[in-house]
Amino acid sequence: MKLVFAGTPEVAVPALDALIASDRHEVAAVVTRPDAPAGRGRRLVASPVAERAEEAGIEVLKPVKPRDEGFLARLREIAPDCCPVVAYGALLPKVALDVPARGWVNLHFSLLPAWRGAAPVQHSLMAGDEVTGASTFLIEEGLDSGPVYGVLTEEIRPTDTSGDLLTRLAFAGAGLLAATMDGIEDNTLHAVPQPHEGVTLAPKITVEDAQVQWSAPALRVDRVVRGCTPAPGAWTLFRGERLKLIQATPVLDRTDLAPGELSAAKNNVYVGTGSHAVELLWVQPQGKKPMRAADWARGVRIAHGELLGL
Repeated sequence: MKLVFAGTPEVAVPALDALIASDRHEVAAVVTRPDAPAGRGRRLVASPVAERAEEAGIEVLKPVKPRDEGFLARLREIAPDCCPVVAYGALLPKVALDVPARGWVNLHFSLLPAWRGAAPVQHSLMAGDEVTGASTFLIEEGLDSGPVYGVLTEEIRPTDTSGDLLTRLAFAGAGLLAATMDGIEDNTLHAVPQPHEGVTLAPKITVEDAQVQWSAPALRVDRVVRGCTPAPGAWTLFRGERLKLIQATPVLDRTDLAPGELSAAKNNVYVGTGSHAVELLWVQPQGKKPMRAADWARGVRIAHGELLGL
């Protein structure tokens, strides 16, 4: 099939690579979000998908909105059979959905109908799921509600961050998306409607969502830290400034600390929660680089009974 691939961040690149490598399909063009400011200089930078497509000599389309007439006209000229999508980052209007004969097929990082939305991996971790996965489905106008072509499952490991899990799903999902394209071309794969039961939503994680509540149980604190790493980054307040929490682990045998109360030893930093303590392993003070929590604690000289949080 002739394909137009739509995607933007690094997590979409493995799927693009898998389709470029396929001897059954032609990636005629790539659709991605416009260049965005990045870094301290805030200069405009192309998306990871755009960079990979340019390396491969593939035409790159960067519409401000996918309903722009110029973009739609070019898409009709290319006349793709199918448009595979991974984390494109914009809603596709019906006028765009109607262009490819086989539709737009999305690789979504959850077992649909669970965790429809922008942040399925983060929400799965924060909810304490033991298993997640990826699904390919035919995009319709509803939010991730279209019929499903295929799924794969992935066990969530006890120390997984959203970055760890998303990386594994990106590479496994690349194979699933390529196999889905093959099945659509062969007419051996047919999409099955999603069940009405079991629908959960996964909206984008905000900075406010990533603030750790020390009155919550230690397992909840651990899930928030892992679910928000690397982005947007779990955080708390220390002496009125934000402290980013990069890695922490529950300590089941310590229950003597009040919620948010700090206790620092030579090589360990503990914080009380609504249940037992957690040990801080890596933190990032405001305006500084990530560091071991013990090194941070030595530098700030934590006072007896000092608290994290409001």
